[in-house]
Amino acid sequence: MATDQAQSEQRGETYNQFEERITRISNVGNAAGILRWDQEVVMPEEGTPARAQQLSALSSISHELLTADETGDLLESLESAELGDEQQAAVREVRRQYDRETSVPQELVEEISETSANAHPTWKQAKEEDDFEQFAPTLEKLVELKREYAEHIDPDADPYAVLFADYEPYLDLETAERVLERLREELVPLIDAIQESDVDLATNTFAGVSEPRSDGSEDGTSSVEFDDDDQEALARDVLDALGYDWGRGRLDTAPHPFSSGTQFDARVTTRFEEDDLLGSLTSTIHEFGHANYTLGLPDEAYGTPLGDSRDLTVHESQSRLWENHVGRSQPFWEQFLPTVADRFPELEDATPEEAYEAANQVYDDNLIRVEADELTYHLHIVIRFEIERDLISGDLDVEDVPEVWNDKYEEYLGVRPETDAEGCLQDIHWSHGSFGYFPTYSLGSVLAAQLYAAAEDDLGDLDDRIEAGEFDDLNGWLREQIHQHGCRYTTPDLIEEATGEEFTADYFLEYVKSKYGELYDLDDY
Repeated sequence: MATDQAQSEQRGETYNQFEERITRISNVGNAAGILRWDQEVVMPEEGTPARAQQLSALSSISHELLTADETGDLLESLESAELGDEQQAAVREVRRQYDRETSVPQELVEEISETSANAHPTWKQAKEEDDFEQFAPTLEKLVELKREYAEHIDPDADPYAVLFADYEPYLDLETAERVLERLREELVPLIDAIQESDVDLATNTFAGVSEPRSDGSEDGTSSVEFDDDDQEALARDVLDALGYDWGRGRLDTAPHPFSSGTQFDARVTTRFEEDDLLGSLTSTIHEFGHANYTLGLPDEAYGTPLGDSRDLTVHESQSRLWENHVGRSQPFWEQFLPTVADRFPELEDATPEEAYEAANQVYDDNLIRVEADELTYHLHIVIRFEIERDLISGDLDVEDVPEVWNDKYEEYLGVRPETDAEGCLQDIHWSHGSFGYFPTYSLGSVLAAQLYAAAEDDLGDLDDRIEAGEFDDLNGWLREQIHQHGCRYTTPDLIEEATGEEFTADYFLEYVKSKYGELYDLDDY
Protein backbone atom coordinates (compact mmCIF):
# COMPACT_ATOMS: atom_id res chain seq x y z
CA MET A 1 0.00 0.00 0.00
CA ALA A 2 2.78 2.38 0.95
CA THR A 3 4.58 1.50 -2.30
CA ASP A 4 1.46 2.29 -4.36
CA GLN A 5 1.11 5.65 -2.61
CA ALA A 6 4.76 6.47 -3.22
CA GLN A 7 4.40 5.60 -6.90
CA SER A 8 1.28 7.74 -7.15
CA GLU A 9 3.07 10.69 -5.54
CA GLN A 10 6.05 10.25 -7.85
CA ARG A 11 3.75 10.07 -10.86
CA GLY A 12 2.01 13.24 -9.72
CA GLU A 13 5.32 15.04 -9.25
CA THR A 14 6.50 13.96 -12.71
CA TYR A 15 3.28 15.20 -14.31
CA ASN A 16 3.57 18.52 -12.48
CA GLN A 17 7.10 18.96 -13.83
CA PHE A 18 5.83 18.11 -17.30
CA GLU A 19 2.97 20.62 -17.04
CA GLU A 20 5.27 23.39 -15.79
CA ARG A 21 7.61 22.82 -18.71
CA ILE A 22 4.81 22.77 -21.27
CA THR A 23 3.27 25.92 -19.83
CA ARG A 24 6.63 27.68 -20.14
CA ILE A 25 6.88 26.64 -23.80
CA SER A 26 3.31 27.81 -24.37
CA ASN A 27 4.05 31.19 -22.84
CA VAL A 28 6.98 31.71 -25.20
CA GLY A 29 4.70 30.90 -28.13
CA ASN A 30 1.95 33.20 -26.87
CA ALA A 31 4.46 36.04 -26.52
CA ALA A 32 5.48 35.47 -30.13
CA GLY A 33 1.80 35.60 -31.06
CA ILE A 34 1.45 39.06 -29.55
CA LEU A 35 4.50 40.23 -31.51
CA ARG A 36 2.96 38.89 -34.73
CA TRP A 37 -0.33 40.64 -33.92
CA ASP A 38 1.61 43.85 -33.32
CA GLN A 39 3.47 43.46 -36.62
CA GLU A 40 0.27 43.20 -38.61
CA VAL A 41 -1.72 45.84 -36.71
CA VAL A 42 0.36 48.65 -35.19
CA MET A 43 4.10 48.13 -35.69
CA PRO A 44 5.91 50.97 -37.50
CA GLU A 45 6.70 50.12 -41.12
CA GLU A 46 10.46 50.13 -40.50
CA GLY A 47 10.27 47.74 -37.55
CA THR A 48 10.59 44.53 -39.52
CA PRO A 49 14.35 43.82 -39.21
CA ALA A 50 14.22 43.86 -35.40
CA ARG A 51 10.88 42.06 -35.28
CA ALA A 52 12.19 39.26 -37.48
CA GLN A 53 15.10 38.71 -35.09
CA GLN A 54 12.81 38.83 -32.05
CA LEU A 55 10.45 36.23 -33.50
CA SER A 56 13.36 34.07 -34.57
CA ALA A 57 14.80 34.20 -31.04
CA LEU A 58 11.48 33.21 -29.45
CA SER A 59 11.04 30.44 -31.99
CA SER A 60 14.50 29.17 -31.11
CA ILE A 61 13.79 29.26 -27.36
CA SER A 62 10.53 27.40 -27.80
CA HIS A 63 12.21 24.81 -30.02
CA GLU A 64 15.05 24.33 -27.52
CA LEU A 65 12.66 23.84 -24.61
CA LEU A 66 10.45 21.40 -26.47
CA THR A 67 13.24 19.30 -27.95
CA ALA A 68 15.45 19.20 -24.85
CA ASP A 69 16.33 15.86 -23.28
CA GLU A 70 14.34 16.83 -20.19
CA THR A 71 11.14 16.96 -22.25
CA GLY A 72 11.85 13.58 -23.81
CA ASP A 73 12.59 12.04 -20.40
CA LEU A 74 9.35 13.38 -18.94
CA LEU A 75 7.35 12.05 -21.89
CA GLU A 76 8.94 8.63 -21.62
CA SER A 77 8.21 8.44 -17.90
CA LEU A 78 4.60 9.50 -18.29
CA GLU A 79 3.82 7.26 -21.25
CA SER A 80 4.55 4.21 -19.10
CA ALA A 81 2.58 5.56 -16.14
CA GLU A 82 -1.07 5.17 -15.19
CA LEU A 83 -2.68 8.50 -16.04
CA GLY A 84 -6.20 9.82 -16.32
CA ASP A 85 -7.76 10.39 -19.73
CA GLU A 86 -7.05 14.13 -19.76
CA GLN A 87 -3.44 13.68 -18.71
CA GLN A 88 -2.96 11.01 -21.36
CA ALA A 89 -4.35 13.42 -23.94
CA ALA A 90 -1.92 16.15 -22.89
CA VAL A 91 1.00 13.72 -23.14
CA ARG A 92 -0.24 12.56 -26.58
CA GLU A 93 -0.34 16.11 -27.92
CA VAL A 94 3.11 17.04 -26.62
CA ARG A 95 4.59 13.75 -27.85
CA ARG A 96 3.38 14.54 -31.34
CA GLN A 97 4.94 18.01 -31.22
CA TYR A 98 8.14 16.65 -29.70
CA ASP A 99 8.57 13.98 -32.37
CA ARG A 100 8.05 16.49 -35.19
CA GLU A 101 10.30 19.18 -33.80
CA THR A 102 13.13 16.89 -32.75
CA SER A 103 13.25 15.86 -36.41
CA VAL A 104 13.92 19.43 -37.56
CA PRO A 105 17.32 21.12 -37.01
CA GLN A 106 17.13 24.23 -34.88
CA GLU A 107 18.91 26.31 -37.53
CA LEU A 108 16.13 25.49 -39.99
CA VAL A 109 13.46 26.47 -37.45
CA GLU A 110 15.15 29.83 -36.95
CA GLU A 111 15.60 30.37 -40.69
CA ILE A 112 11.93 29.66 -41.42
CA SER A 113 10.83 32.02 -38.65
CA GLU A 114 13.09 34.86 -39.76
CA THR A 115 12.31 34.38 -43.44
CA SER A 116 8.56 34.44 -42.87
CA ALA A 117 8.82 37.54 -40.66
CA ASN A 118 10.77 39.34 -43.39
CA ALA A 119 8.38 38.02 -46.03
CA HIS A 120 5.38 39.90 -44.64
CA PRO A 121 6.46 43.42 -45.68
CA THR A 122 7.78 42.08 -48.98
CA TRP A 123 4.41 40.52 -49.77
CA LYS A 124 2.59 43.65 -48.62
CA GLN A 125 4.63 45.91 -50.89
CA ALA A 126 4.35 43.52 -53.82
CA LYS A 127 0.59 43.49 -53.42
CA GLU A 128 0.39 47.27 -53.11
CA GLU A 129 2.52 47.69 -56.24
CA ASP A 130 0.86 44.82 -58.10
CA ASP A 131 4.19 43.14 -58.78
CA PHE A 132 4.52 39.40 -58.18
CA GLU A 133 8.18 39.46 -59.22
CA GLN A 134 9.00 41.37 -56.03
CA PHE A 135 7.62 38.55 -53.92
CA ALA A 136 8.69 35.61 -56.10
CA PRO A 137 12.24 35.16 -54.69
CA THR A 138 10.88 35.17 -51.13
CA LEU A 139 8.14 32.72 -52.02
CA GLU A 140 10.67 30.45 -53.69
CA LYS A 141 12.83 30.47 -50.58
CA LEU A 142 9.85 29.67 -48.35
CA VAL A 143 8.84 26.77 -50.60
CA GLU A 144 12.38 25.38 -50.44
CA LEU A 145 12.54 25.77 -46.66
CA LYS A 146 9.20 24.07 -46.19
CA ARG A 147 10.19 21.20 -48.44
CA GLU A 148 13.32 20.77 -46.34
CA TYR A 149 11.21 20.95 -43.17
CA ALA A 150 8.88 18.20 -44.43
CA GLU A 151 11.81 16.06 -45.51
CA HIS A 152 13.24 16.11 -41.99
CA ILE A 153 9.93 15.10 -40.42
CA ASP A 154 9.12 12.23 -42.75
CA PRO A 155 11.33 11.67 -45.80
CA ASP A 156 9.05 8.90 -47.08
CA ALA A 157 5.80 10.88 -46.97
CA ASP A 158 4.19 13.27 -49.43
CA PRO A 159 5.73 16.59 -48.30
CA TYR A 160 2.44 18.42 -48.70
CA ALA A 161 0.74 15.86 -46.45
CA VAL A 162 3.40 16.56 -43.82
CA LEU A 163 2.74 20.30 -44.04
CA PHE A 164 -1.04 19.83 -43.98
CA ALA A 165 -0.63 17.90 -40.73
CA ASP A 166 0.77 21.03 -39.08
CA TYR A 167 -2.71 22.52 -39.34
CA GLU A 168 -4.87 19.40 -39.20
CA PRO A 169 -3.00 16.43 -37.73
CA TYR A 170 -5.91 14.08 -37.21
CA LEU A 171 -7.94 14.40 -40.40
CA ASP A 172 -5.57 13.11 -43.04
CA LEU A 173 -4.93 14.65 -46.44
CA GLU A 174 -6.95 11.94 -48.17
CA THR A 175 -9.99 13.06 -46.16
CA ALA A 176 -9.40 16.66 -47.19
CA GLU A 177 -9.05 15.69 -50.84
CA ARG A 178 -12.21 13.59 -50.70
CA VAL A 179 -14.24 16.44 -49.18
CA LEU A 180 -12.88 19.04 -51.62
CA GLU A 181 -13.60 16.76 -54.55
CA ARG A 182 -17.16 16.19 -53.37
CA LEU A 183 -17.72 19.92 -52.89
CA ARG A 184 -16.43 20.63 -56.37
CA GLU A 185 -18.64 17.91 -57.89
CA GLU A 186 -21.84 18.99 -56.12
CA LEU A 187 -21.43 22.76 -55.84
CA VAL A 188 -20.58 23.43 -59.49
CA PRO A 189 -23.98 22.17 -60.77
CA LEU A 190 -25.73 24.13 -58.01
CA ILE A 191 -23.83 27.30 -58.95
CA ASP A 192 -24.63 26.72 -62.63
CA ALA A 193 -28.32 26.33 -61.79
CA ILE A 194 -28.22 29.58 -59.82
CA GLN A 195 -26.65 31.41 -62.75
CA GLU A 196 -29.45 30.16 -64.99
CA SER A 197 -32.16 31.19 -62.52
CA ASP A 198 -34.43 34.10 -63.39
CA VAL A 199 -34.57 35.22 -59.75
CA ASP A 200 -32.99 38.61 -59.07
CA LEU A 201 -31.96 39.05 -55.45
CA ALA A 202 -31.71 42.45 -53.78
CA THR A 203 -27.97 42.56 -54.30
CA ASN A 204 -27.57 46.33 -53.83
CA THR A 205 -29.11 46.54 -50.37
CA PHE A 206 -25.83 47.60 -48.76
CA ALA A 207 -24.61 49.78 -51.60
CA GLY A 208 -26.14 52.88 -50.04
CA VAL A 209 -28.19 55.46 -51.93
CA SER A 210 -26.98 57.41 -54.90
CA GLU A 211 -26.54 61.16 -55.02
CA PRO A 212 -26.31 63.62 -57.91
CA ARG A 213 -22.81 64.61 -58.96
CA SER A 214 -21.31 67.54 -57.09
CA ASP A 215 -21.44 69.68 -60.24
CA GLY A 216 -25.22 69.31 -60.32
CA SER A 217 -25.28 67.37 -63.57
CA GLU A 218 -28.04 64.85 -64.00
CA ASP A 219 -26.14 62.24 -66.01
CA GLY A 220 -24.49 59.84 -63.65
CA THR A 221 -24.36 59.40 -59.91
CA SER A 222 -21.75 58.83 -57.25
CA SER A 223 -22.14 56.18 -54.57
CA VAL A 224 -22.40 57.13 -50.93
CA GLU A 225 -19.33 56.16 -48.95
CA PHE A 226 -19.60 54.29 -45.66
CA ASP A 227 -17.41 56.14 -43.18
CA ASP A 228 -14.72 54.04 -41.45
CA ASP A 229 -15.54 55.39 -37.99
CA ASP A 230 -19.22 54.55 -38.43
CA GLN A 231 -18.31 51.09 -39.70
CA GLU A 232 -16.14 50.53 -36.64
CA ALA A 233 -19.01 51.57 -34.41
CA LEU A 234 -21.24 49.07 -36.21
CA ALA A 235 -18.58 46.36 -35.87
CA ARG A 236 -18.59 47.00 -32.12
CA ASP A 237 -22.39 46.83 -32.15
CA VAL A 238 -22.37 43.38 -33.72
CA LEU A 239 -19.67 42.14 -31.34
CA ASP A 240 -21.79 43.42 -28.44
CA ALA A 241 -24.87 41.68 -29.83
CA LEU A 242 -23.06 38.35 -30.18
CA GLY A 243 -21.61 38.55 -26.66
CA TYR A 244 -17.93 39.33 -27.22
CA ASP A 245 -16.05 39.72 -23.93
CA TRP A 246 -14.39 43.15 -24.14
CA GLY A 247 -12.63 42.52 -20.86
CA ARG A 248 -10.59 39.87 -22.67
CA GLY A 249 -10.51 41.26 -26.19
CA ARG A 250 -10.22 44.25 -28.48
CA LEU A 251 -11.06 45.28 -32.03
CA ASP A 252 -8.51 46.64 -34.49
CA THR A 253 -8.01 46.76 -38.25
CA ALA A 254 -5.60 44.80 -40.43
CA PRO A 255 -5.17 44.44 -44.20
CA HIS A 256 -6.03 40.75 -43.84
CA PRO A 257 -8.44 40.25 -40.90
CA PHE A 258 -7.49 37.67 -38.30
CA SER A 259 -7.98 36.74 -34.66
CA SER A 260 -5.29 35.65 -32.23
CA GLY A 261 -4.66 35.18 -28.54
CA THR A 262 -5.55 33.05 -25.55
CA GLN A 263 -8.56 32.51 -23.31
CA PHE A 264 -7.46 35.61 -21.37
CA ASP A 265 -6.78 37.84 -24.39
CA ALA A 266 -8.45 36.97 -27.71
CA ARG A 267 -8.26 39.86 -30.16
CA VAL A 268 -10.29 40.51 -33.29
CA THR A 269 -9.26 42.46 -36.37
CA THR A 270 -11.39 43.46 -39.33
CA ARG A 271 -11.12 45.82 -42.28
CA PHE A 272 -13.31 48.56 -43.68
CA GLU A 273 -14.00 49.36 -47.33
CA GLU A 274 -15.90 52.53 -48.06
CA ASP A 275 -18.19 50.76 -50.53
CA ASP A 276 -18.56 47.41 -48.76
CA LEU A 277 -20.43 47.63 -45.49
CA LEU A 278 -21.56 44.00 -45.64
CA GLY A 279 -17.98 42.80 -46.09
CA SER A 280 -16.80 44.44 -42.90
CA LEU A 281 -19.75 43.00 -40.97
CA THR A 282 -19.27 39.41 -42.14
CA SER A 283 -15.52 39.69 -41.57
CA THR A 284 -16.10 40.88 -38.02
CA ILE A 285 -18.58 38.08 -37.29
CA HIS A 286 -16.17 35.53 -38.77
CA GLU A 287 -13.31 36.67 -36.54
CA PHE A 288 -15.68 36.77 -33.56
CA GLY A 289 -16.24 33.06 -34.12
CA HIS A 290 -12.52 32.41 -33.81
CA ALA A 291 -12.12 34.61 -30.75
CA ASN A 292 -15.24 33.20 -29.11
CA TYR A 293 -13.79 29.71 -29.37
CA THR A 294 -10.50 30.87 -27.87
CA LEU A 295 -12.31 32.63 -25.02
CA GLY A 296 -14.28 29.46 -24.31
CA LEU A 297 -11.19 27.40 -23.54
CA PRO A 298 -10.88 26.55 -19.83
CA ASP A 299 -8.96 29.15 -17.80
CA GLU A 300 -7.54 26.57 -15.41
CA ALA A 301 -5.88 24.65 -18.25
CA TYR A 302 -4.11 27.69 -19.75
CA GLY A 303 -0.68 26.85 -21.13
CA THR A 304 -1.41 23.14 -21.56
CA PRO A 305 -2.97 21.19 -24.45
CA LEU A 306 -6.18 20.93 -22.42
CA GLY A 307 -6.44 24.71 -22.55
CA ASP A 308 -5.53 25.03 -26.21
CA SER A 309 -7.85 24.93 -29.21
CA ARG A 310 -8.20 21.84 -31.35
CA ASP A 311 -6.71 22.28 -34.79
CA LEU A 312 -7.78 24.46 -37.69
CA THR A 313 -10.70 22.44 -39.00
CA VAL A 314 -12.44 22.92 -35.67
CA HIS A 315 -11.30 26.54 -35.37
CA GLU A 316 -12.64 27.36 -38.83
CA SER A 317 -15.89 25.58 -38.02
CA GLN A 318 -16.48 28.12 -35.28
CA SER A 319 -15.87 31.17 -37.47
CA ARG A 320 -17.88 29.79 -40.38
CA LEU A 321 -20.76 28.76 -38.11
CA TRP A 322 -21.15 32.27 -36.73
CA GLU A 323 -20.52 33.99 -40.06
CA ASN A 324 -22.78 31.84 -42.24
CA HIS A 325 -25.32 29.96 -40.13
CA VAL A 326 -25.94 32.96 -37.87
CA GLY A 327 -24.71 36.14 -39.59
CA ARG A 328 -26.10 35.32 -43.03
CA SER A 329 -29.45 34.03 -41.75
CA GLN A 330 -32.73 35.87 -42.18
CA PRO A 331 -33.51 35.79 -38.42
CA PHE A 332 -30.22 37.59 -37.78
CA TRP A 333 -31.16 40.38 -40.16
CA GLU A 334 -34.63 40.64 -38.64
CA GLN A 335 -32.85 41.35 -35.36
CA PHE A 336 -29.80 43.38 -36.44
CA LEU A 337 -30.95 45.49 -39.39
CA PRO A 338 -32.45 48.24 -37.16
CA THR A 339 -29.01 48.68 -35.58
CA VAL A 340 -27.48 49.02 -39.05
CA ALA A 341 -30.09 51.63 -40.01
CA ASP A 342 -29.38 53.58 -36.81
CA ARG A 343 -25.71 53.85 -37.80
CA PHE A 344 -26.43 54.39 -41.51
CA PRO A 345 -29.75 56.21 -42.05
CA GLU A 346 -29.37 55.82 -45.81
CA LEU A 347 -30.30 52.16 -45.27
CA GLU A 348 -33.45 52.86 -43.23
CA ASP A 349 -35.74 51.70 -46.06
CA ALA A 350 -34.04 48.33 -46.44
CA THR A 351 -36.03 45.30 -45.32
CA PRO A 352 -34.71 42.20 -43.52
CA GLU A 353 -35.59 40.13 -46.57
CA GLU A 354 -33.49 42.40 -48.80
CA ALA A 355 -30.59 42.29 -46.32
CA TYR A 356 -30.81 38.50 -46.22
CA GLU A 357 -30.78 38.29 -50.00
CA ALA A 358 -27.82 40.65 -50.27
CA ALA A 359 -25.88 38.65 -47.69
CA ASN A 360 -26.44 35.46 -49.69
CA GLN A 361 -26.10 36.47 -53.31
CA VAL A 362 -24.05 34.06 -55.42
CA TYR A 363 -21.73 35.54 -58.02
CA ASP A 364 -19.00 33.65 -59.83
CA ASP A 365 -17.30 36.74 -61.25
CA ASN A 366 -15.65 37.64 -57.95
CA LEU A 367 -11.87 37.31 -57.82
CA ILE A 368 -11.28 37.76 -54.08
CA ARG A 369 -11.59 34.82 -51.69
CA VAL A 370 -12.49 36.82 -48.59
CA GLU A 371 -15.27 38.56 -50.53
CA ALA A 372 -16.64 35.36 -52.04
CA ASP A 373 -20.14 34.07 -51.44
CA GLU A 374 -20.80 30.97 -49.40
CA LEU A 375 -20.79 28.64 -52.43
CA THR A 376 -18.09 29.87 -54.81
CA TYR A 377 -15.80 30.35 -51.80
CA HIS A 378 -14.90 26.68 -51.97
CA LEU A 379 -13.74 26.91 -55.57
CA HIS A 380 -11.35 29.64 -54.40
CA ILE A 381 -10.03 27.14 -51.86
CA VAL A 382 -9.68 24.36 -54.42
CA ILE A 383 -7.58 26.64 -56.64
CA ARG A 384 -5.19 27.49 -53.81
CA PHE A 385 -4.99 23.88 -52.69
CA GLU A 386 -4.06 22.65 -56.16
CA ILE A 387 -1.45 25.38 -56.68
CA GLU A 388 0.32 25.07 -53.37
CA ARG A 389 0.37 21.29 -53.58
CA ASP A 390 2.06 21.52 -56.98
CA LEU A 391 4.52 24.11 -55.61
CA ILE A 392 5.58 21.84 -52.77
CA SER A 393 5.81 18.75 -54.98
CA GLY A 394 7.96 20.63 -57.51
CA ASP A 395 5.40 20.24 -60.29
CA LEU A 396 4.95 24.01 -60.48
CA ASP A 397 7.68 26.67 -60.59
CA VAL A 398 7.16 29.83 -58.56
CA GLU A 399 7.57 32.03 -61.63
CA ASP A 400 4.58 30.31 -63.25
CA VAL A 401 2.19 30.86 -60.33
CA PRO A 402 0.45 34.01 -61.71
CA GLU A 403 -0.37 32.39 -65.05
CA VAL A 404 -1.54 29.11 -63.51
CA TRP A 405 -3.59 31.03 -60.93
CA ASN A 406 -5.27 33.08 -63.64
CA ASP A 407 -5.91 30.00 -65.81
CA LYS A 408 -7.58 28.17 -62.95
CA TYR A 409 -9.80 31.16 -62.13
CA GLU A 410 -10.89 31.28 -65.74
CA GLU A 411 -11.53 27.53 -65.79
CA TYR A 412 -13.34 27.21 -62.42
CA LEU A 413 -15.06 30.58 -62.09
CA GLY A 414 -15.12 31.99 -65.61
CA VAL A 415 -13.26 35.14 -64.65
CA ARG A 416 -9.61 36.07 -65.16
CA PRO A 417 -7.64 38.40 -62.84
CA GLU A 418 -6.15 41.40 -64.57
CA THR A 419 -3.61 42.08 -61.82
CA ASP A 420 -1.44 40.10 -59.42
CA ALA A 421 -2.92 42.08 -56.51
CA GLU A 422 -6.39 40.68 -57.22
CA GLY A 423 -4.86 37.35 -58.21
CA CYS A 424 -2.09 35.35 -56.58
CA LEU A 425 -0.98 38.11 -54.17
CA GLN A 426 -4.33 38.57 -52.46
CA ASP A 427 -3.73 36.19 -49.52
CA ILE A 428 -1.21 36.59 -46.72
CA HIS A 429 -0.79 32.86 -46.01
CA TRP A 430 2.16 32.05 -48.26
CA SER A 431 4.15 34.95 -46.80
CA HIS A 432 3.83 33.13 -43.48
CA GLY A 433 4.97 29.88 -45.08
CA SER A 434 1.52 28.47 -44.29
CA PHE A 435 1.35 25.79 -46.98
CA GLY A 436 -1.40 23.30 -46.17
CA TYR A 437 -3.61 25.83 -44.36
CA PHE A 438 -6.18 26.55 -47.09
CA PRO A 439 -8.06 23.19 -47.09
CA THR A 440 -9.05 23.73 -43.47
CA TYR A 441 -11.35 26.60 -44.54
CA SER A 442 -13.56 24.22 -46.51
CA LEU A 443 -13.25 21.45 -43.93
CA GLY A 444 -14.32 23.99 -41.30
CA SER A 445 -17.37 25.04 -43.32
CA VAL A 446 -18.41 21.42 -43.65
CA LEU A 447 -17.98 20.83 -39.91
CA ALA A 448 -19.87 24.04 -39.08
CA ALA A 449 -22.99 22.67 -40.78
CA GLN A 450 -22.66 19.35 -38.97
CA LEU A 451 -22.28 21.08 -35.60
CA TYR A 452 -25.16 23.49 -36.21
CA ALA A 453 -27.45 20.59 -37.12
CA ALA A 454 -26.43 18.76 -33.95
CA ALA A 455 -27.05 21.89 -31.87
CA GLU A 456 -30.56 22.17 -33.31
CA ASP A 457 -31.17 18.49 -32.57
CA ASP A 458 -30.35 19.17 -28.92
CA LEU A 459 -31.78 22.68 -28.49
CA GLY A 460 -34.60 22.79 -31.00
CA ASP A 461 -34.91 25.27 -33.86
CA LEU A 462 -32.61 28.26 -33.28
CA ASP A 463 -34.31 30.79 -35.58
CA ASP A 464 -36.52 32.33 -32.88
CA ARG A 465 -33.56 32.74 -30.52
CA ILE A 466 -31.43 34.38 -33.22
CA GLU A 467 -34.25 36.73 -34.21
CA ALA A 468 -34.59 37.73 -30.56
CA GLY A 469 -30.86 38.37 -30.30
CA GLU A 470 -30.47 35.49 -27.83
CA PHE A 471 -27.24 33.63 -28.52
CA ASP A 472 -26.50 32.19 -25.09
CA ASP A 473 -28.06 28.78 -25.79
CA LEU A 474 -26.07 28.23 -28.98
CA ASN A 475 -22.89 29.52 -27.41
CA GLY A 476 -23.46 27.40 -24.33
CA TRP A 477 -23.86 24.31 -26.51
CA LEU A 478 -20.60 25.10 -28.30
CA ARG A 479 -18.84 25.71 -24.97
CA GLU A 480 -19.99 22.35 -23.67
CA GLN A 481 -19.47 20.27 -26.80
CA ILE A 482 -16.36 21.88 -28.29
CA HIS A 483 -14.64 24.68 -26.40
CA GLN A 484 -14.24 23.21 -22.94
CA HIS A 485 -12.42 20.12 -24.20
CA GLY A 486 -9.36 21.93 -25.58
CA CYS A 487 -7.20 19.24 -27.18
CA ARG A 488 -8.50 16.39 -25.04
CA TYR A 489 -9.94 14.64 -28.10
CA THR A 490 -8.52 14.18 -31.59
CA THR A 491 -10.54 15.94 -34.28
CA PRO A 492 -12.51 12.82 -35.38
CA ASP A 493 -13.24 11.89 -31.76
CA LEU A 494 -14.32 15.45 -30.89
CA ILE A 495 -16.70 15.51 -33.86
CA GLU A 496 -18.21 12.18 -32.85
CA GLU A 497 -18.52 13.26 -29.20
CA ALA A 498 -20.31 16.46 -30.23
CA THR A 499 -22.55 15.14 -33.02
CA GLY A 500 -22.76 11.39 -32.52
CA GLU A 501 -21.51 10.86 -36.07
CA GLU A 502 -18.29 10.71 -38.04
CA PHE A 503 -17.16 13.76 -40.00
CA THR A 504 -19.37 14.12 -43.06
CA ALA A 505 -20.13 16.66 -45.78
CA ASP A 506 -23.78 15.57 -45.90
CA TYR A 507 -25.07 18.33 -43.62
CA PHE A 508 -23.25 21.12 -45.43
CA LEU A 509 -24.50 20.02 -48.84
CA GLU A 510 -28.05 19.57 -47.53
CA TYR A 511 -27.90 23.03 -45.92
CA VAL A 512 -26.66 24.91 -49.01
CA LYS A 513 -28.95 23.05 -51.44
CA SER A 514 -31.99 23.81 -49.29
CA LYS A 515 -31.03 27.43 -48.59
CA TYR A 516 -30.02 28.41 -52.12
CA GLY A 517 -32.66 26.28 -53.78
CA GLU A 518 -35.26 28.35 -51.93
CA LEU A 519 -33.50 31.68 -52.52
CA TYR A 520 -33.18 31.12 -56.26
CA ASP A 521 -36.39 29.10 -56.74
CA LEU A 522 -34.61 26.02 -58.06
CA ASP A 523 -36.97 23.11 -58.81
CA ASP A 524 -34.32 20.40 -58.51
CA TYR A 525 -33.11 21.61 -55.10
